[in-house]
Amino acid sequence: MNLQELTAYAHAGHVDELNLISMEGGIYLLEARMQGLAHPLNDINGKTMHLRSVEHARDVLHLVRTVPLNLVHSVVHDEMCGLPNVDEQTLRVPISFRSTL
Repeated sequence: MNLQELTAYAHAGHVDELNLISMEGGIYLLEARMQGLAHPLNDINGKTMHLRSVEHARDVLHLVRTVPLNLVHSVVHDEMCGLPNVDEQTLRVPISFRSTL
C-alpha cells in the first residue's frame, strides 16, 4: 500500500490502526491494520518505506485522517536471555497521531 492508498482508505474509515514498528538500527516501518490484516506502507517504487523517527512518521502522515497510532517495539531481552519464545513478544505503546508542538 502506498501513501495515496493509505490516505484514501483512512478517509473512508477502513483503517483500524497504524503501527509504527521500531527496527534495529533506528529504522521505523509503518503498517496499516485493516480487517485484521497488516498492510505495510511502500514508497513510490513499491519498496517498504523506511522512516527515521516518530516525528518523520507524523510528517509523512500529515494528510491522513487521524486513526489510532501505536509505537511497536520487539522485546529483545527475552531472546537475549535464552527464555522460551512466547506469542506476545512486542511492546505496543499508543502515541499521539499529531505532534504536540
